[in-house]
Amino acid sequence: MGVALAEEFTLAPMRRLLKRHGDLKVSEEAGEEMRRIIGDYGSRLARMAVEMALKENRRTVLARDVRAAWRMLEGVEEV
Repeated sequence: MGVALAEEFTLAPMRRLLKRHGDLKVSEEAGEEMRRIIGDYGSRLARMAVEMALKENRRTVLARDVRAAWRMLEGVEEV
């Protein structure tokens, strides 16, 4: 546990994601930074979702745990 998710993602999809939003060249460093940030964010999101499941004495993380964790991280109120 505690391992950043950045190693889980390859660089190519990060660069494609950046390119998809503008017809620009994307440096390798930009792709690496995107991968690091997404990995950090994903780790925090996963940790919070797991904590929610554990608080309810469940051994399964549900979609609602992930949504609730995202809402907490982003400050989004439930509608």
